[in-house]
Amino acid sequence: MYLHLGLDKVITFDEIVGIFDLDTSTVSKATRTYLAKAEKAGKVENVCYDLPKSFIVCRNKDGEEKVYISQISSTTLLKRTGYVDSLNNL
Repeated sequence: MYLHLGLDKVITFDEIVGIFDLDTSTVSKATRTYLAKAEKAGKVENVCYDLPKSFIVCRNKDGEEKVYISQISSTTLLKRTGYVDSLNNL
């Protein structure tokens, strides 16, 4: 399955490590440090024109990490994956 992150960026579900809300997760110094290091290493890709609301950490089959900044909320992205619905069926 695929997940549309914004603009023309689509990723596979297999690549997703985590979907995070920018407002709540960047309160932590560890998260801010992680994002700063990823940006400095050239691993961050902005896939939005508007105010960013979430970031998605991905790892491809080769183990390369990529962070996408999206204008789509983490809640909406999570709903699109169907993960929340699968939890309700347990």
